[in-house]
Amino acid sequence: MAVIEHFATAGVRPWEQLPFWNRLASETFSGLSVDCSADGFPAEMMRWSLGSLTMIRPRSPAAVVRNHADARRTRSDRVILHLQHRGRSRHSQLGREVEIDSGDLALCASDADYRVDLSGANDMLVVELPRHLIAERVPDQEAIMQTRIAGAAPASRILHDFLLSLWRHGDQADADPAWQDGVVNVFADLLGLALRAQRPEPRRLDARLLALVEAQLGDPALRTATLAAALGVSTRSVQTMFAAIGATPSGYILDRRLDRAADRLVREPAVSITAVAFDLGFNDSAYFARCFRRRFGTPPSLHRARR
Repeated sequence: MAVIEHFATAGVRPWEQLPFWNRLASETFSGLSVDCSADGFPAEMMRWSLGSLTMIRPRSPAAVVRNHADARRTRSDRVILHLQHRGRSRHSQLGREVEIDSGDLALCASDADYRVDLSGANDMLVVELPRHLIAERVPDQEAIMQTRIAGAAPASRILHDFLLSLWRHGDQADADPAWQDGVVNVFADLLGLALRAQRPEPRRLDARLLALVEAQLGDPALRTATLAAALGVSTRSVQTMFAAIGATPSGYILDRRLDRAADRLVREPAVSITAVAFDLGFNDSAYFARCFRRRFGTPPSLHRARR
């Protein structure tokens, strides 16, 4: 379908506007909900499916958007691009947090919980797309998840202009499927250029903190308080150290455990997947498998078999 749908809360009674918007949000992206402390919720949204892309353009007041991923309904082969057209927002997922301003963009996984805090009047371009479109163009897509891609860069500005031009051209209900596929490929190429142009710098931590994390990955009790006590500092100080690299302590620890697990699964084929998980601080093998798939796009067993 290439028909642009338009929705607005203007014709809805004020006390019913937010429930109406939440029904619309969850219908568009499974698990999505919106909270707003103000009376009423004056907002509008345009929605469009073009080829393998699902695109929305929501305009709303300040609010908190949450995605509660449901493994039965969400797909690990999709990612979501948020391009801030006007306003500002803060995005959090899997221990990473990033703030984007007008023109900036950020990516998140569609199959993991995330939160977006919208500051003031907000106008955003959102695109859900197949993960493979990025994987084919950017070598390490996980490194760019929930990082700020600056809108001032030429590649980002071109992508922004391209998306706006699609909305301006309007409905393409009668467009040839080949044309739609071509548009998807052009979009993916432009997105790849924007992402490759601003690869994030390698994440660095204080050497003492890094050594502590690496030495205690196998301890299920490893957490912010543990690190703070070992360093003789406050938990807030530890959180600040991680915030400087765009991470939280729990998110960074989880990433390092999964990286170490991926390496061990290949180097030690005789060790069971459950044993690897428990050795690296996971108390639940099913939880380990879910986290592994979110990070690497494949289950532990398939990762081992492919190597």
